[in-house]
Amino acid sequence: MTWWNSDVVYALRRSPTAQLSGALVILLALAALFASVLAPYDAFNPAKANVVDARLAPGAIGMFGDRYWLGTDPQGRDMLSAMLFGLRTSLEVGVGAVALAAAFGVTLGLLSGYFGGVLDAIIMRAADVQLSFPSILIALLVDGIARAVLTTHGHATLAIPVLIVAIALSCWVQYARTVRSLVLIERQREYVLAASVTGVRTHRILFGHILPNVLRPVLVVATINLALAIIAEATLSFLGVGIPPTEPSLGTLVRVGGEYLYSGNWWISLLPGGLLVVLSLAVNLFGDWLRDTMNPLLDAT
Repeated sequence: MTWWNSDVVYALRRSPTAQLSGALVILLALAALFASVLAPYDAFNPAKANVVDARLAPGAIGMFGDRYWLGTDPQGRDMLSAMLFGLRTSLEVGVGAVALAAAFGVTLGLLSGYFGGVLDAIIMRAADVQLSFPSILIALLVDGIARAVLTTHGHATLAIPVLIVAIALSCWVQYARTVRSLVLIERQREYVLAASVTGVRTHRILFGHILPNVLRPVLVVATINLALAIIAEATLSFLGVGIPPTEPSLGTLVRVGGEYLYSGNWWISLLPGGLLVVLSLAVNLFGDWLRDTMNPLLDAT
């Protein structure tokens, strides 16, 4: 099989770190995808939470004989179930934000690099202005505008889409700058000049000829940005402006657990925090390996 003998697969077979991190990412993604099946209890239904069983230690048995392997939170929800659904939320927001940021940034990078001139100056100056602000501040600004426009109920209903848009608008610059620099090179190549001379439409040149040749660096940036998007979602939820407290989120669990940390209820904060660290570290390690594999010249510098 051709794909089995490719350079990327060969490098993966020779890197235990990439294999371990990739396996962890796949395992956690599957756990999030099948959270409804794996979770012992429904963490999304507050009516099923037993307040009497609140803040039980890991392995404790509840009033009605329910076993809580990772304990319960202050609302009496099973921590294992809440963490599985929180993991799904983190990956849903992270993947959605990266996909939206990549689509927006790649499009602007293609237009900026191909047309140049005033359009290039406007897009790049906007990128420079955004880079002068912390990304979390941009996300907070977008979330604040959404809260002002939407009602409280409307924002709670659209919390995940708002988070995706907020995080995406804070990290599109990397895609735009990366693609622009590559397009400046690709537009001078013979296949682009030949397509332009033969009358191929501009949008076909951009998305049919140039885009496939700049996707590899975009994939690397997206993989690394996935970990940053996951941390951004957890940070916003930790600050109380992300996922509503009634829905499971790793950041929300860490924030709520922090209030009970000095009371000895360490599992409410440390367990979801540890899961967040493992997920972010696995994605980061795999992204670093992918960057080194797809950019071999980095090893020579």
